[in-house]
Amino acid sequence: MKTLKQLFVIFVFITIQTKAQSEDGLVKWLTIKEAQELNKKQPKPFLIDVYTDWCGWCKHMMKTTYSNPNIAGYVNQYFYPVKFNAETKDTIEYNGKVYKPTSPNPKTPHELAIKFLGTSLSYPSTIFVSNNFEYNLLSQGFLEEKKLEPLLIYTVENVYKSATYDDFASQFEHTFYDTIFKKGVVKTYTLKEIEKLQKKSPKKILVNISAGFCNACKVQNATTIKDSTIAAYINKNFYLINFDAESNDTIMFKGEKCFKTLLNGYPLHTFALKATNNRLQFPSIAVLDDKQNTLDALNSFLSPKTLLPILKYYAEDKYKTTPWPDYIKAYNEPPKK
Repeated sequence: MKTLKQLFVIFVFITIQTKAQSEDGLVKWLTIKEAQELNKKQPKPFLIDVYTDWCGWCKHMMKTTYSNPNIAGYVNQYFYPVKFNAETKDTIEYNGKVYKPTSPNPKTPHELAIKFLGTSLSYPSTIFVSNNFEYNLLSQGFLEEKKLEPLLIYTVENVYKSATYDDFASQFEHTFYDTIFKKGVVKTYTLKEIEKLQKKSPKKILVNISAGFCNACKVQNATTIKDSTIAAYINKNFYLINFDAESNDTIMFKGEKCFKTLLNGYPLHTFALKATNNRLQFPSIAVLDDKQNTLDALNSFLSPKTLLPILKYYAEDKYKTTPWPDYIKAYNEPPKK
């Protein structure tokens, strides 16, 4: 039987552990130095929580948002999460430069806090750093789970390379939260169905490739592809295949058998690779001519306004005579009066 003293020690230990968890949430926070060392071995984006000791909303975010097991699990897996005290008195090296405290006095910002936040020293602030420090996205203020989710996906799945955050966040909202969002109806086909239709009505083919682990794919499929203008244009000018890159089906493509196999240790379908000419990323849309020859692989998240000129470029055969930079420049020019 445990003595009273032993029970008291256990109680104190549990209390300390619970207090630590509530203060830091469930995220496994690192120092800036630790994150940079780990990044040298295995690159990941950084999530930097900029806080101060006196900031109540900073503490609240730890107890709520970062105590959500789903949020914390995603952050721990795909980011190097960093807690940075904006008023620390430590000297810090970040991305090859040294930053120091601006004053020995309390409640004064660190040089690195000023680099991150500029003149808007607001707490909490969250910084998402990707692509080996080349891209930074700053979000200021308390973030509930619903507001943090699109920021995480935008960074991890490299959506920032092809879409503004505001566009993506709006489409993310329509996908997962806005149940009244009106969608167009787009027709989809199998490869076998298309081969029969091509004999009477030849059209180019779009292979919209997604995977269950790709959240940007879900957003693109639910919003961009089903946008009323996009859906109408696809229905008129293309045959669309929605293809799951994790499919177990066997498919004949250009006389070759395509099937699911291990690719870099992950089970993916070889049709997704062949359709994109081995340039598969997620999400991807392969553009094929009516003979199933690949014309292009659009391997990034695309908003409706970004996808429409690309579709027109291929549907109208402009790709045969006009380089894409020239076409998109003319497309974006205001009409002459």
